[in-house]
Amino acid sequence: EVQLVESGGGSVKAGGSLRLACTASGFTLDGDDMGWYRQAPGKECELVRTYRAYGNSVKGRATISHDAAENTVYLLIAPLKSDDTAVYYCAAAETPGTWGRRANGCYSAFAYWGQGTQVTVSS
Repeated sequence: EVQLVESGGGSVKAGGSLRLACTASGFTLDGDDMGWYRQAPGKECELVRTYRAYGNSVKGRATISHDAAENTVYLLIAPLKSDDTAVYYCAAAETPGTWGRRANGCYSAFAYWGQGTQVTVSS
């Protein structure tokens, strides 16, 4: 069974940094074939980062990295803003022809999703 598990969320101050982790089991993560999304209260789900793309709201502030030995991909956001408050999801295995709305409300062609981790940024 494929599972993606996000960790590292929590409450942080604006201006600080936060590193989220996405660890896979039953599946080998390809750092070039995964992404991070987020959904803030009352807002649409948006792309945060893939290796080749980023959301405009995190331009210049979000870095993605891959630890193959740990089968984990990380997302670092710095400096944090209050608008970064959201539930963050990792996703993997983009599948052509499957673009659509996922159970968490995100539109994507990624096949596998984690359950999400809450990030709350206070000013």
